[in-house]
Amino acid sequence: MLKYAGWLLVGASLFGPRLEAAAAAAYPSHPIRMIVPSGAGGITDILVRVIAVRLSESLGYQVVVDNRPGASGVVGSDIVAKAAPDGHTLLMVFPSHPVNPSLFTKLPYDTINDFAPVTLVSQVSPALIVQSQFPARSMQELIAMAKAKPGQLNHASTGSGSMGNLGAVLLRSMAKIEFTLVAYKGAPQALNALLSGEVQFYLLGSVGTAVSHIKTGRIRALGVGASQRVAVLPDVPTIAETLPGYEARGWNGILAPARTPKPIIDRLNREIVKIVRSSEFNEILASEGATAVGNAPAEFDAVIRADVKKWAEVIKEAGIRPE
Repeated sequence: MLKYAGWLLVGASLFGPRLEAAAAAAYPSHPIRMIVPSGAGGITDILVRVIAVRLSESLGYQVVVDNRPGASGVVGSDIVAKAAPDGHTLLMVFPSHPVNPSLFTKLPYDTINDFAPVTLVSQVSPALIVQSQFPARSMQELIAMAKAKPGQLNHASTGSGSMGNLGAVLLRSMAKIEFTLVAYKGAPQALNALLSGEVQFYLLGSVGTAVSHIKTGRIRALGVGASQRVAVLPDVPTIAETLPGYEARGWNGILAPARTPKPIIDRLNREIVKIVRSSEFNEILASEGATAVGNAPAEFDAVIRADVKKWAEVIKEAGIRPE
C-alpha cells in the first residue's frame, strides 16, 4: 500500500505542472464573470468596466461585470471564494476587504487563504478637508487646535469600516488628540455637514471627490492620506509630513479563487497590468485623484497582509467592536 501511495505522490508531482499548463493553454473556455462587491456607480465600478471591456478583447471571451453589494463587500467576496478555481470568476475588491476580518466576528471565508491575488489596480488617497473659513490653515494648526480643545471639534464619519473613518482614528492615535466622530449615512451627507458647519473637518475617502469643491473655494484640503503628494493637489502636503509614518489610502485590486493555476494567474496579471498602465486608464484615474499600480501577484498579496495587520491594530486600539 505504501508503495502505491508513493507512486501516487510521484505522479502528482510529475503531472501537476503539466495539468496546470494544459489548463492555462485552454483558458479561457467560456465567458468570465467579474464580481464587484458593491453597487453600480463609483470609482470601483467605473474602473472594473473599463478593465472588462479591454480584457474581453485580449482574452477573446466576454468579461461580464456582476455587481453583488452587501455587508461591506462580504456577499460578493464569498461568491468568489467558493467559485471554481479556473480563472472564470474574478473579484474586484476595495479597502473594506482587509478591514472586514476585524469588523466581523465571523466571515464565511478566509481573507488571506481563500483568494489568489492577481494585481493591485489602483490607489486613491483620502483628503482631510475643512471649510474655507476654518481658522486652521495646516495640519500642524489643526492638531494644535484639537489639543487646545479636546473633544470639542467634530469629524464627519461615514461608517466604522470606511477608509475616512479609520484614517481619522489613526490620526487621533498618532497625533494624540481627541475629537468627536459624528456619523452620517455616506460621503454626500458628511460633505454637506462640513459645508453647513455641523462638523469642523472630514477625512474624505477619495481626494477626487474634494477637487471640484476645492476649486470653487468652498473647502480647503489640509493634507492627504497617501505617503506621497497626489497629482491633482500637488500643493497639498501629505499628513505624513506632519506625522511621520502616517498613511491611510484606499485601493482597488483583483483576486481569483485560491488554487487557481499559477499560469492562469500569470496570464491574467499580464493582460490586466497592460490595461492598468494604458493612457486611457490613467486618464480616468487622474480625474478621480487616483494612481495606477499594476504590480505582481506576490506584491499585491503583501499589501493585503500588511493592511489586515495594520487596520486590526487600529480597530483594536480604537475599541471598535466587531459586528
